[in-house]
Amino acid sequence: MRALTVLRTGPLCTVQDRGRPGHASIGVGRSGAADLLSHDAANRLVGNDSHAATLEVTFGGLNLRAEFDALVAVTGARATCRIDGTEQGLYSTLVIRAGQELELSAPTWGLRSYLAVRGGIDVPVVLGSRSTDTMSSIGPAALSLGTALPVGNDKSCWPAADFGVPPTIREALHITFGPRDNWFTERARSLLLEQPWTVTQDSDRVGIRLDGAEPLTRAIDDELSSEGMVLGSLQVPPSGQPVLFLADHPVTGGYPVIAVVTAGAMSAAAQLTPGSRVHFRAIG
Repeated sequence: MRALTVLRTGPLCTVQDRGRPGHASIGVGRSGAADLLSHDAANRLVGNDSHAATLEVTFGGLNLRAEFDALVAVTGARATCRIDGTEQGLYSTLVIRAGQELELSAPTWGLRSYLAVRGGIDVPVVLGSRSTDTMSSIGPAALSLGTALPVGNDKSCWPAADFGVPPTIREALHITFGPRDNWFTERARSLLLEQPWTVTQDSDRVGIRLDGAEPLTRAIDDELSSEGMVLGSLQVPPSGQPVLFLADHPVTGGYPVIAVVTAGAMSAAAQLTPGSRVHFRAIG
């Protein structure tokens, strides 16, 4: 049987690919891997198509058994990967034999790890994607003990190398102001860039709640009609503490968005852990 059997999931483990864009008009978000760069890197290392489904492991704790000889790769957060107790390299192509077990520890940096297997995770496609959307409950359920994950045939040509270079740690996330930055005072716009923001415990695949020493104050107190939301939106509720929308964000919202984190910075944002601090830097 070409499958991986889940023996332990850790805090949260879901199936993710590159998401299901184009369905916002019916209330369905894109979803997909929160850290697309790590997801894509894992697929390249095992010779998969970029759209092949991987496992997104939140804060380690995954333990699975291979039911066949497989090629796998683990990228993303700096966790320790072991196969039958022997430590393995991250960002490298690994061989796991039938009956062997792979384990991921809690990471020392970052939040989300990505495990790719050659051929991809073959769960049912919903609206063009195999991704688990934790907000809308579309796609496969989060993994549980005993889940048998069939492996498919989303293979591509072999990569040029069997190892990759982990990304560098970003000191700041790049943003562009708008579309509703004019709803905030000049001081609020300055504060967004000048003061550090702490990632709170109230964070998940939907978004990251941030806490700053001084909240962002509005210049306009009117009610805002509900409008579309995009990945990376920094929406500011009445508390003045912004929320950074991640992969499973709602498609609409009624609070003003002061700025949007650039697409290139969203993989770094997806690795922010509760208690870590982040700065924003405006571009353009």
